[in-house]
Formats: sequence, C-alpha cells, structure tokens
Amino acid sequence: MTDASRLKSTIYIGGLDNAVNGPTLHAAFLPFGEIVDVSLPKPEAPSSTDPHRGFGYVEFEIPEDAKEAIDNMDQSELYGRVIKVAAAKPQKESNEGLGSKTAIWEQEGWLAKHAVSEEDRLTADRAEAAAETRPEDPMQGLEGLDVAGPRPE
Repeated sequence: MTDASRLKSTIYIGGLDNAVNGPTLHAAFLPFGEIVDVSLPKPEAPSSTDPHRGFGYVEFEIPEDAKEAIDNMDQSELYGRVIKVAAAKPQKESNEGLGSKTAIWEQEGWLAKHAVSEEDRLTADRAEAAAETRPEDPMQGLEGLDVAGPRPE
C-alpha cells in the first residue's frame, strides 16, 4: 500500500479519555471495516504517567471504511467524552514550519513558495523608476481650479 493510499485510509481520533487503550479503540471502530493498525502516541515527557497523549490513529483496509467511520463517529461519545474523528493529515517534518530549529527562509518549502524570478525583479525596478519620473507635487496642473464645485458656463 502506498503512503498516499495509507493516508486516505487512516483517521485521527482526538479527545480520548485516559481509560481508552488500543483494544478499546479497535473494538469501537471495527463495525466500519477491517482495521489494519491502531496507534496511540505516547507522551513525549518521560515523567508523564498518562498512557497516551489524548489522541490516536486507526488505519482501515479500505479508504471508504475510513470515510464511513468519520461520518458516523465524529462528535460521538466514548468513555464519557466527545471525540473528534477526522481524516489524518500527513506528519510534518521536524525541520519544517513553526517550532523547527531552522530559520523559515532557509526551509526548502518556504523558498520555493516565495522565490522571486529575475523577470519579476526587472519589472519591479521598472515600476520604481517610472514612479521617480512622476512630478513631486500632486497638485501640479490644478492651478485653474480655484473654485470648488462645477464650472460655471
């Protein structure tokens, strides 16, 4: 299975109670189709006593089963808490976006999006030069208009 098709078959479940574990999540989503994998990410802090971070992922065999689970389980209740069920998003790399240790303008994605071509630079320089040749006084040429309102004929 390719990464793109795996992503389409994977759902995110947020707002989980600490009592929820892998087998519980598997049993809750089994009615919607064959489940390939259930994962509950562990807390990053080693001193944490929580069994998971309050969210998890369920990967289905078929993407249609994942869509069915989202439609039926979003905003439902599990162990007394309302859960959010949505399509899983691809994981961002640790060196991209906010929170990375690399300056944003040094990141490849930012550079590709905000790079300026030589043609754009030349156009901007021409526009700047044209602005400099305009008259300094914005009122120049309005000497004959000393009365407000329409011209008397």
